[in-house]
Amino acid sequence: MRVAVIGGGPGGLYAAALLKRLDPAREVTVWERNAPDDTFGFGVVLSDETLGGIEHADPAVYAALGEEFVRWDDIDIVHRGLELRSGGHGFSALSRRRLLAVLHERCRGLGVDLRFRTEAPHATELSAAYDLVIAADGVNSVTRAAHADAFRPRVDEHRCRYIWLSAPFAFDAFRFEIAETEHGVMQLHGYPYSAGDAGAAAASTVIVEMHEDVWRRAGLDRCDEQQSIERCGKYFADALGGRPLTGNRSLWTVFRTVVCERWSAGNIVLLGDAAHTAHFSVGSGTKLAVEDALALAACLTEQPSVPEALQAYEAERRPVVASTQRAAQASREWFEELHRYVDQPPHQFAFNLLTRSRRITHDNLRVRDAAFVRAVEAEAGVEDGTPPMFTPFRLGGLTLRNRVVCSPMDMYSAVDGLPGDFHLVHLGARALGGAGLVMTEMVCVSPEGRITPGCTGLWNDEQEAGWRRVADFVHASAPGTALGVQLGHSGRKGSTRLMWEGIDQPLPAGNWPVVAPSPLPYQPGVNQTPHELTPAGLAAIREEFAASARRAARAGFDLLELHCAHGYLLSSFLSPLTNRRTDAYGGDLAARLRFPLEVLDAVRREWPADRPVTVRVSATDWAEGGTTADDAVEIARAFADHGADAIDVSTGQVVPYERPAFGRSYQTPYADRIRAEVGVPVIAVGAISSWDDVNSLVLAGRADLCALARPHLYDPHWTLHAAAEQGYAGPGAPWPAQYRAGSRRPPTGRTDAPKPRLTL
Repeated sequence: MRVAVIGGGPGGLYAAALLKRLDPAREVTVWERNAPDDTFGFGVVLSDETLGGIEHADPAVYAALGEEFVRWDDIDIVHRGLELRSGGHGFSALSRRRLLAVLHERCRGLGVDLRFRTEAPHATELSAAYDLVIAADGVNSVTRAAHADAFRPRVDEHRCRYIWLSAPFAFDAFRFEIAETEHGVMQLHGYPYSAGDAGAAAASTVIVEMHEDVWRRAGLDRCDEQQSIERCGKYFADALGGRPLTGNRSLWTVFRTVVCERWSAGNIVLLGDAAHTAHFSVGSGTKLAVEDALALAACLTEQPSVPEALQAYEAERRPVVASTQRAAQASREWFEELHRYVDQPPHQFAFNLLTRSRRITHDNLRVRDAAFVRAVEAEAGVEDGTPPMFTPFRLGGLTLRNRVVCSPMDMYSAVDGLPGDFHLVHLGARALGGAGLVMTEMVCVSPEGRITPGCTGLWNDEQEAGWRRVADFVHASAPGTALGVQLGHSGRKGSTRLMWEGIDQPLPAGNWPVVAPSPLPYQPGVNQTPHELTPAGLAAIREEFAASARRAARAGFDLLELHCAHGYLLSSFLSPLTNRRTDAYGGDLAARLRFPLEVLDAVRREWPADRPVTVRVSATDWAEGGTTADDAVEIARAFADHGADAIDVSTGQVVPYERPAFGRSYQTPYADRIRAEVGVPVIAVGAISSWDDVNSLVLAGRADLCALARPHLYDPHWTLHAAAEQGYAGPGAPWPAQYRAGSRRPPTGRTDAPKPRLTL
């Protein structure tokens, strides 16, 4: 096999070395346009996991690197003169120049042909002469650009400017330092990469980063390299101890996230930054490139042909990279919006920073540094031995005993809108299961406002009595559990089949007319075209919501939520994609808010003042031209100004062509922003599935309550089991007397049996 490698960075060099080591008969050539000792940046960070892979794949490289690494366990967060340290993290770093030198030596020793100061031939030309072409030519990959029709890349530029520099000493920990200047907030990311042993000078990487707006206000857009270095040294003089910073062709740049739909085209394959990037704040660039190289070399050895090897390589690496990119996105966005958090109490700020990517959580940080986590909890008023999720929260006149909400879930099991035995058992089981607040499904305010024939309603006396039966059971059998009702109208998404018979598909017979702000069908050619609501129709629906609120109060609900999300009627007034009206109820955001606010006002007048009202919103439509995160802040502010006690922050489901960015707790950043900028309590929802996530979000101050849906379908007693798994038995999660004997986790079987000693 003849292999051509374009780019002599760590990923390309390591791939070349591994391919030659695994099969010395391979002819491997590396083209690098720079000189051997040219490099950009200063230090690189590798995780213990990646180092373990290197040790297994090539012990010689591992041994050589082991002599160079600086290792440390601590992270320092410095803000407003206070330095807080968290331990137990474990990092390794070394000079990028030394890393390249080790790989150069290894490649030469194995017989790899290294061609420095030489531009690689075009990938198309190489692909005709070689069996495999590895494009490791970085974030500005010429190969990726030349074959964009095959790789289909998306390159997104982000909102911060940063510069890579070096300091002439070794930090004793990974250091995050915040500077609040007259221009705005700036941050320093610093870590040691040379301890000053064996004749090498001590040194640390220093990255200075700030929002684009701050960068311009500071005049850094008009500074040359030396001026920028001097200014950064002044901003972080305390961290540097007055010592100078140095550059290496250091320019201010914006981070670009690269995502490719495909990583290979014929016998050309992308590796490292050419295929994908992840923000430097999670320390992943070199790590991902080295792991790519290892996986590619393994797949080429294990698979019978190059096409099969490239397919296996992408299948193996893509999920790992996607997970890292999601974590990096969360981390990058946190730093982009750093100004939101600077007024948090110091320990909460530090905890928020450490858990920003969701890779570090409350539970694993407690394993790493229990004293640090306890200090964060103590500052927040969390009693020792109480997980944050089991602290009470006051919402209006209602005190919830914990932070868990059983989210609204449509069950499609009613007849003529009447809640029956199923709803009693379904909601009763979740109430017995320990959640602080249990929500009904969307309860429709009229027969025409149903999504399906199986939806519940609250427009007549029989339905009111049915809901009173459920509320009475919850209050009698699960005292301390609050029961909330979600009121809504389906709008243009109504008159459809039960979910399991065809979601969003029209009924085969018996369809009822649907209404909307504008005559736009949900799915053209599939769903019926809705009637545009007239002023009389708007008034009638407004009264239907008010009447249902009166019934809900009499039925005994503790909380009312107005459903203004997911493309149903009130949501469709808010989105510019679904509201094309030219009267007072359409146009700019203030006009699109008019009818939902009128409904909220009508509901609030009928609902008891001592019982809270929340509003669920879609904080983005996930579609071009739709509701944005900026809009969501103003929408939340308007609802809060009109009496909403909290905002339940969901996203999407407004148009069928949406493209959501799914991932763990993927909607939480929208809730976090609304909480920070509006100052209103928020309920976070969406792919929150573990008690560790709930503890982390609450303690970091990103959410006040966390709503979980599918976990409560999997386990009605999810909250009680979360308490048992954390060894908690306090007032935030009391077990019903009938279930108390089962309040400890049962043994899992013989695997838990004590093990004998079998070695000396």
